[in-house]
Amino acid sequence: MKVGICGLGDRLGYLVKVFTDTIPNFDVVCYADPDPTGFRRMDEQHVRRLRGFKNLDTMLEKEQLDLVMIGSPNVFHCDQLCLALESRVKIFCEKPVVVSEEETFRLLRELSKVGMDQIIVGLVLRYAPLYRDLQKLNLQGVLGDIISIEAAEHIPPVHGAFFFRDWRRKTKFSGGFLLEKCCHDLDLYAGLVKSRPRRVASFGGNSFFTQSHQHLAEETTYQRWPAHWQSTDSSFSGDADIVDHQVALVEYNNDVRLCFHTNLHTSDSFRRFCVIGSMGMVEGDFVRGYLKAHSSVPQKCVFDSRYTHDDESMHYGAEEQMAHDVAKHLECGDPLPVSVLDALEAGLTAIKIDEARQQGNVLDLNALWTRFDEATNS
Repeated sequence: MKVGICGLGDRLGYLVKVFTDTIPNFDVVCYADPDPTGFRRMDEQHVRRLRGFKNLDTMLEKEQLDLVMIGSPNVFHCDQLCLALESRVKIFCEKPVVVSEEETFRLLRELSKVGMDQIIVGLVLRYAPLYRDLQKLNLQGVLGDIISIEAAEHIPPVHGAFFFRDWRRKTKFSGGFLLEKCCHDLDLYAGLVKSRPRRVASFGGNSFFTQSHQHLAEETTYQRWPAHWQSTDSSFSGDADIVDHQVALVEYNNDVRLCFHTNLHTSDSFRRFCVIGSMGMVEGDFVRGYLKAHSSVPQKCVFDSRYTHDDESMHYGAEEQMAHDVAKHLECGDPLPVSVLDALEAGLTAIKIDEARQQGNVLDLNALWTRFDEATNS
């Protein structure tokens, strides 16, 4: 299998290593990137064999590829996806797939011409062992009917500082923090409740990564992670327009309610959830590596598991499982646990939550999903 990389940053540099180690005959032969930064994640001998191109157009013209992996800054995804779809090559795309409502419907129109299975999406947490066990517990009836969910993604200062120095600090490049980082979480809980959001509301802002804390800029914590394209020297430069904390309320069409909280400057980070149902509850934490379930009657613990992963894994051991599943999908056509439609729905949810935050309104999304279905089925 001949593979080309579009946007060779740290993320795809890491995934190339995982996929090469896992998928038989997975051979990355070229890349399109005017300033690649992901080589440090890859085998040095492999890097020397790669053919480099400045843009995707030229790479697709010059190379006969079986798969294109897209990991460029989010703002470029839609154009690159449409270009790759025209060439009829299979695509793996990192999340988020697009950065706006307009791009969502543009991509849906293009997908309607070639088929929804042309794109594999990197919503990697769907493959995490902890999430798969959560799904199993739900299927076994441990929860009963899901009633409500409390969830959070709180990242440490070193990670938050990276966001405020990197291109991700600009909504025009990233689509906003909630879309860039938390579309994972929104996808997970939508996948669990199997329903779309009916109404959303949100509050948030930037309270820490501001010029008032510029005196902290040279602290090692706020400089440790290297930033590249469109970066700035200080996390406190004042030119960012993303939030550093946000709360969101989501009401799904099946009357399940979600309360979600994120913060980019959390001293002891966690990514946890509590799902409460008519028969029991399940709580877990991806970062701290546990999943516990309790029944309501009798009130007792019915499941208790711990999860470990090696230090190289970026998402709690999920990349390795994703590589195994993608291999089966490419070789045998086995279905994947998450689709490009799931990714677009999670992305639209994040976009609308941010819109609700900016407007100070509760937004009704039913008309949006009607348009979405019409575009999907056109």
